[in-house]
Amino acid sequence: MSLFGSSSSSTPSEQSSAELKNALMQSVQAEAAVANTRILINKINENCFDRCIPTPGSTLSAGESTCLSSCMDKYINLWNVTSRAYVSRVQKESKRMGAGADVLGALGTSEQ
Repeated sequence: MSLFGSSSSSTPSEQSSAELKNALMQSVQAEAAVANTRILINKINENCFDRCIPTPGSTLSAGESTCLSSCMDKYINLWNVTSRAYVSRVQKESKRMGAGADVLGALGTSEQ
């Protein structure tokens, strides 16, 4: 039993430290997800817009719209494949490095 009557094996400061660590890791993961989304949108804009819309006008033609949809679908699918491979690699490295690599594993994006 501790000084304050608690029979818990961890002290309140250890619990709050763990909670703070988890909250910080979740915040970093959320920020990384937002940054990755911005990168994806910028890449789609750069590549698909330039390729599918040679002369911008006030409306999209049917061909331009189809091209944009197809380009975006391909880009997003490739992004997802790459992300899954990256997360898998980070998880393997994290396991190889041991328990001290929890932070490394947490920085990978969550699997979808």
